Amino acid sequence: MASATNLRSRRSAGQLHALAGVEREIGAQDTHNRRKYLREFGDAFRTYDSLLDSPQIQNAMQAADVVLIGDYHALPAAQRYAASVVEQRALAGGRPVVLGVETIFARDQHILDEWWRREIDESELRQRIRFDLDWGYDWTPFYELLATARDHAEGIYGLDCMPREDLRKIGARDRHAAAKIAEISQRHPGAAIFVLFGESHLAPGHLPRVLHEEMPGTRVLTVLQNVDALYWRAAGERADKVEAVRVREGVLCVFNATPLEKYESYRLLLDQWSRCEGGPDFAPTLYNLIDSLVRFLEIDRYSSHNGTQPKFLVDMMPEVYGTSDAMLRRLLARKGMSEPEMEAMLAQVEQRGSAYLPQVNAFYVREFQMMHAAEDAARFLHQACQGLPRRWRGSTDENHDSENCTPVAGTDAFYARIIEHAVAYFGSRVLCPSRPAPDCEDSGLMSRAACEKAAQAAVRGGDNPQKVQSSTQEWGYRIGGHLYDVYLAGKVKPSGLRRLFLAHLEEPGVARKVCAAVIAKARALSFTRRD
Repeated sequence: MASATNLRSRRSAGQLHALAGVEREIGAQDTHNRRKYLREFGDAFRTYDSLLDSPQIQNAMQAADVVLIGDYHALPAAQRYAASVVEQRALAGGRPVVLGVETIFARDQHILDEWWRREIDESELRQRIRFDLDWGYDWTPFYELLATARDHAEGIYGLDCMPREDLRKIGARDRHAAAKIAEISQRHPGAAIFVLFGESHLAPGHLPRVLHEEMPGTRVLTVLQNVDALYWRAAGERADKVEAVRVREGVLCVFNATPLEKYESYRLLLDQWSRCEGGPDFAPTLYNLIDSLVRFLEIDRYSSHNGTQPKFLVDMMPEVYGTSDAMLRRLLARKGMSEPEMEAMLAQVEQRGSAYLPQVNAFYVREFQMMHAAEDAARFLHQACQGLPRRWRGSTDENHDSENCTPVAGTDAFYARIIEHAVAYFGSRVLCPSRPAPDCEDSGLMSRAACEKAAQAAVRGGDNPQKVQSSTQEWGYRIGGHLYDVYLAGKVKPSGLRRLFLAHLEEPGVARKVCAAVIAKARALSFTRRD
């Protein structure tokens, strides 16, 4: 059985490759993390006492009078988590709920009150609180938090004051916020007060200390989110997913995003701020994810042969299209994609945030969602290792699968699609280990016979492509999940996994053999664990 150190190393390997490049770029643009106030936050939370599950988290929040939630401003998941706990606490009943936010200056409370009374709309609220000028982060998740609080809470209050840019005055902002929270407590006696404030303010000697001085006897719970040191330490736990940890009395940390997701979100914002117009440039983010998988799999991007390495991978890097889809539509139309196929692709992007289009070797990204972007990066790498076999050459072939442009060849095609989904899922887990295990109807032990039965059923029902797609994805995700378990157990090395990306699936019988080999490894690992 793998030790905690080995588990931590294997779960973290892919992310650490990706983080190195992101942190270098952020460090070149933002030097604030060297300041004493920010260092004190990092130094305060290095270890934890125990793991927590959902009921324990809810019990801790219900027992608190004030819940301080740490906000990583650039990460939408941080604001959405705050919205979820405000709603959950309100629905649990027992006491009213009030929300306080750093994002809005206390001086603008009258504007927030007008919106609360529905006298002004979302657009006017955003403009009058100078959200884009004075805050500059993503509006959508913050507004979702406000809307949730208006539906479920008794009030919303702005807590911050100027100056935000001068770290020499940051202690004064903590004292101001503590005083405002005390005022809210007096205005709403008996209410549970939830506060969303920048994570660095939640070091023990910062806002929590001042709040205890301002409100002695108040039960204060500090809820951190995705603290790096705690995340990496929890990666060594035997549990597939650690939901939260108890840091110490009155302090816990929840995990709803990876460090890579945090810093990529911040890098995208820095890029957007530096250009001052248009949407973020997603290309560096996608290229970094691809490069991280390349290094994890020990692939030589500059290899001139196509045996154990893809040939000149560096020349196959995809185009990346962002928020404007007009140019991509024209490109796909020239390559023969029909309007219904285009609308289906756009619907997928709307749901997942991104999509890899092997027909033109391009990514289309509207929103960075770590789990799906990582899966798309793995899909590209698999296609590249195959020599981009699905890339259209300027014309379409009526014998090709319209969705993925793969020649249809009975069960071989079914198995090939399974492997494609498997490597995509596996790659996403390498870069995003917190991704949940695949939710399948039949979650029992896999067998070659069951897979072959599914393949035969797909061939017989080939006139229903959606059903075939659903079946191959389910089997692929299951196999990819078991493959990740095999990797975590130390039964296969990254260099061995590279052969899966390079397998020539277009050759008859190859995909079937690869599926059989992976299923055999998964079964062997399952029996080992039972013993």
